[in-house]
Amino acid sequence: MNSRIERYPGTLLQVVSARADLSAGINAGAVLFVTVLTIVAAQVSVPLPFTPVPFTLQPMVVLLGGAALGSRLGMSSQVLYLALGLAGLPVFAASPVLPQGFARLLGPTGGYLMSYPIAAFVAGLLAERGFDRRYLTSVVAMGAGLAVIFACGVAWMAFGAPHVGLSAAIATGLLPFIPADIVKIVLAATVLPAAWRFLR
Repeated sequence: MNSRIERYPGTLLQVVSARADLSAGINAGAVLFVTVLTIVAAQVSVPLPFTPVPFTLQPMVVLLGGAALGSRLGMSSQVLYLALGLAGLPVFAASPVLPQGFARLLGPTGGYLMSYPIAAFVAGLLAERGFDRRYLTSVVAMGAGLAVIFACGVAWMAFGAPHVGLSAAIATGLLPFIPADIVKIVLAATVLPAAWRFLR
């Protein structure tokens, strides 16, 4: 059993679906589940006085969801999340100054939100290549996805609308979050290898 699972070229969702002989409908349910988790994680937010970017658990959910579902389905879960937000549903992190809906994507945190499908795709793509089966490579997969989130978020703050300049964007949108996000990555990277060990 161990060797068969090791050789299976797929994500955790694909292996579980195959072993349980589940229909393709499980994919839609898994996408919806990760979308809901992203919405819930957005509500666990802490506003910070020195930056418009709140501290949330969303990046961890985005990366875990992408790695568990794979590149295509992981990206789909975050596209659905953004679509719900664009439709005006209150799915984005609560903020006293930033509106819900389409205007949120045009604000200073828009780059982070728009990066979620790409970050989930990257984490899922690496998971499809087996990065999620060992702790250290799982850290690499999560770190690569997090780098996408930070790169898009800081670039939008620096050069998008309203732009604040690169140095200010790094100071308010990157540096304050690195310690906490390293902890989140270290913790998140334990989840999928543990799930694979359980499956074996």
